[in-house]
Amino acid sequence: MNKNSQIDSYDLRILSELTDDAKLPYTEVADRVCVSGGTVHVRMKKMQDLGIVKGASLTIDYAKLGYDVTAFLGIYLERSSMYDESVEQLSKIPEILSLHYTTGAYSIFAKIICRDTQHLREVLHDKIQKVSGIVRTETFISLEERVERAPLLKQLAEESKKESI
Repeated sequence: MNKNSQIDSYDLRILSELTDDAKLPYTEVADRVCVSGGTVHVRMKKMQDLGIVKGASLTIDYAKLGYDVTAFLGIYLERSSMYDESVEQLSKIPEILSLHYTTGAYSIFAKIICRDTQHLREVLHDKIQKVSGIVRTETFISLEERVERAPLLKQLAEESKKESI
């Protein structure tokens, strides 16, 4: 099941609860997982030290901030050896939310946000397509996002619990 033998079903259940609501107090997480608040605190510290938990983040509704267009961008590089240099330049573009090194047709797959389609055109033309190494791009505009989650935690916790019985 899980490659890290230092993680058990309690850790996975704690992560699952906090993934559902990161603002949940450790005491409530403890009640839901049937451990003490101190246990939750110690286990979270352990998972941070192991690099499993990397900080905390907010989920932002960018549309409510005036960024109504979410797009995915397939990026073709001139040569795969230009990946590091291209990513360094792309990471400086604030509209880019994530970059992924991929197999298949694209060298890089990106998620970007823009105010509107005119802004998208400007970002593509004036920023992204000027990055050295990029030969061309292919843009996919998202019409709606229905699900964004960390889906495996509940399943992993259940599998781990069964294995320990």
